[in-house]
Amino acid sequence: MEAVRLNAILKKDGEMTLRGLPFKKGDRIELILLPASTATRERALTARRLRRSGLIGLWKGRSDIGDSAAFARQLREQAQRRSR
Repeated sequence: MEAVRLNAILKKDGEMTLRGLPFKKGDRIELILLPASTATRERALTARRLRRSGLIGLWKGRSDIGDSAAFARQLREQAQRRSR
């Protein structure tokens, strides 16, 4: 099931009521609440944040990827061929 995004302004401190959700009794859900300014603000990816992100070296040690540059090129080409 796709994620459900709700925007709301709290009327009482620390209280929120949810109605009209597309879930049924007994469904397991996960609820994550973020302040709107945090949820919508895009942060620039600096070199420091990129190094700390875990993306660099992500494919290290994978036996199914010989040349990581060639593999990345292949992934980009596949993505460009996909229909939109």
